[in-house]
Amino acid sequence: MPTSLSQPSVKKNSCVVVGLDPHFKLIPETIKQKFSGSQKQVLEYASRVILEFNIQVIDLIAPHVSMVKPQIAFYELYGWWGIWAYTETIQYAKRRGLIVIGDVKRSDVPSTAEAYADAHIGKVSINHGVEAPFDADAITVNPYLGTDSLLPFIRTAQKYKKGIFVLVKTSNPDSGEFQDILCGEKKLHEIIAEKTHVWGKDFIGKQGYSAVGAVVGATFSHEISILRKIMPTAYFLVPGYGAQGATAKDIKYCFNPDGLGAIINASRSILYAYTVSPWTDKYGTSSWKNATEEAIVKMNKEIRNMLEQ
Repeated sequence: MPTSLSQPSVKKNSCVVVGLDPHFKLIPETIKQKFSGSQKQVLEYASRVILEFNIQVIDLIAPHVSMVKPQIAFYELYGWWGIWAYTETIQYAKRRGLIVIGDVKRSDVPSTAEAYADAHIGKVSINHGVEAPFDADAITVNPYLGTDSLLPFIRTAQKYKKGIFVLVKTSNPDSGEFQDILCGEKKLHEIIAEKTHVWGKDFIGKQGYSAVGAVVGATFSHEISILRKIMPTAYFLVPGYGAQGATAKDIKYCFNPDGLGAIINASRSILYAYTVSPWTDKYGTSSWKNATEEAIVKMNKEIRNMLEQ
């Protein structure tokens, strides 16, 4: 797994990954006002606001966490200016020493998958120059097209010491519509978990974890212990904490006995903490930074307490 996820997690005593999902309407007005003169070009204006917001959030959370996860859809929404903001966000987070997981959920036939892999976690050769277009440390991938669609991502991850997270059991309410279909005696997501373990078994790092991880939603806690047994060497990227309703108790079995093996994502509950209790009454918009920092400290504490039990 990139740069070994376990090492920075241990260093900061945090397994939290903050999802950088910019909802423009929720970004504090103090940031928007800074760019009010740019409103003639609305996509540029929105993208500059988003980047500034991300920079301020990263500065707040960097002492407390080791990872961020920008979801590319919230940047593609603003066209090429949004992609600029996405790229600049990744670069700034890495300069602050954070691991960056690009939540891009890519997949396609092998030749196209190779292009996706090179773009997001690899490098591109043009004439005599070589560049890393996005340079994320890891990305999310979709296994629906089968093994040959994922091999380009696996090979690229191995070549550049990056990682991938395979969508195994997602956190959305209707995920079971397909993921829970019985195929013989096994559910489809269990079969994907078995394949994920196979794909990753030859890419185990020094800490005992594979470069091939799994997305496992915290909102289906009854499935987690089964998936942990199927994928003992996979790092779990766990969405669903906070705004989607999952709590520290729901994620307990995502972890291995060593206290490692999972990173827990939260987005809205951290970025926009100032909009929910208890911080909305305590701080309001003007002190949104205090709310965000207190929310990340609270989440870290809740998970640490759970792991110590």
